[in-house]
Amino acid sequence: MNCEWVRENIALYLYNELADDARHELEGHVARCPECALELEAMRAFHGELSGLPQMEVSPNLLASARMQLAEALENAEQRRGWRWALDPLALIRQMRFSPALAAVIFMIGFGGGLGTMYRMSATLHGSSASTQEASIAGIRNIVQEPGSDRVRIDYERALPETVQGSVNDPQIQALLVMASRSTANSGLRMDSVDLLRQKPDDPAVRESLVYSLRSDSNPGVRLKAEEALAPMVKEDIRVRNAMMESLLNDNNPGVRAGALKALEAVRKDTSVRQALTQLAKEDPNEFIRQESSRVLAQSRDSE
Repeated sequence: MNCEWVRENIALYLYNELADDARHELEGHVARCPECALELEAMRAFHGELSGLPQMEVSPNLLASARMQLAEALENAEQRRGWRWALDPLALIRQMRFSPALAAVIFMIGFGGGLGTMYRMSATLHGSSASTQEASIAGIRNIVQEPGSDRVRIDYERALPETVQGSVNDPQIQALLVMASRSTANSGLRMDSVDLLRQKPDDPAVRESLVYSLRSDSNPGVRLKAEEALAPMVKEDIRVRNAMMESLLNDNNPGVRAGALKALEAVRKDTSVRQALTQLAKEDPNEFIRQESSRVLAQSRDSE
């Protein structure tokens, strides 16, 4: 870990948006590095000034939605020089020292947490996606994994039906699986593709596709598979956390909501998660969700 990384992530540290292992490493570095220690103290003082300003009440639903929409807007924006601040949260925070009112509003909607975890598509997967588009693929017809191996056979259509075979680690296979998870009208194929994609949740493009399935797929079975794959990432990835929050608050399937609540238990000390659990414990029509929300809140208080 170097000084540049520490200074870029101090803001996330102060707002409790770093994963536990990253927090431990940052604290260890600051204990050894006087310059970074001074930077942390300066940022902590700024954080204290913001905390002293009047705070608006923001609903958990709005907070999760705002974070998600902001992450998507930044992800889709062209990375021009004028957008450099969007990719450098520490620089933005330094600028906001001269505008504390603006800073308070931005951080109250979770901007500090959302900036730190934007997605980048890998160059390899970009290339294979382009190649599948150039082939004018009309749709995915069938997905079969060979028993006892990581090899996958995918039948897809162009002007005439075609087939490709290869490892689930193959970029072309992954690109076709991502396409199947989003574009096919066959829910069984979407479930098969998500089931295979969850073997590679660390790949940014695959994780993005899993988040999309969790938020948008009409089939609760597909959403559950995506949720299971994403659950281990809820601590380290704010976008995954927000997708889980959306599912907990808005999904119409009790099983998906229960799975999201279980996943969010790992980050129960997060402010927005606490707000959501407090709301659900009081008002949710589902008795199980009310009881589990109360239980997780009690655990959070006991661990303080």
